[in-house]
Amino acid sequence: MNCPFLFYLILFANQQKIKVSRKYLVMNLTKTFLFSFLFGAILTSCKQTASAPAEKNVVQTKAAINPQNLEKATFTIEGMTCAIGCAKTIEKELAEANGVANALVDFEKKEAVVSFDKSIQSSESLAKIVEATADGDTYKVSKMVASK
Repeated sequence: MNCPFLFYLILFANQQKIKVSRKYLVMNLTKTFLFSFLFGAILTSCKQTASAPAEKNVVQTKAAINPQNLEKATFTIEGMTCAIGCAKTIEKELAEANGVANALVDFEKKEAVVSFDKSIQSSESLAKIVEATADGDTYKVSKMVASK
């Protein structure tokens, strides 16, 4: 072993004419190493990091929806794997979009029904919102049908 600590410990033991067993030396070396490792881990884990500035609560107001311009889009969403994580997330994204009156995503049918103001949103922009949800590659929209 090329360890200075071990060398000095052996040298000290020889000078003091103490019998030092190899087991004793290894045990003390292990304790010292573990203590040093834990101490270093504690010091580095408590390091202060610059926190992100506090987000201001921005209330986003949606544009008023004209009932005369209300249109309904029904489309299939491929790539959903669960009702809570996927369907509800997509439903929330659609419902929060400007110009959307109502959004409902059915996980079992893999279908979404969205009521929207056609002067503010379009069925193509709704498809882009769905496809941009998550990582942008997970969900695909197909069979888009728009009606009044």
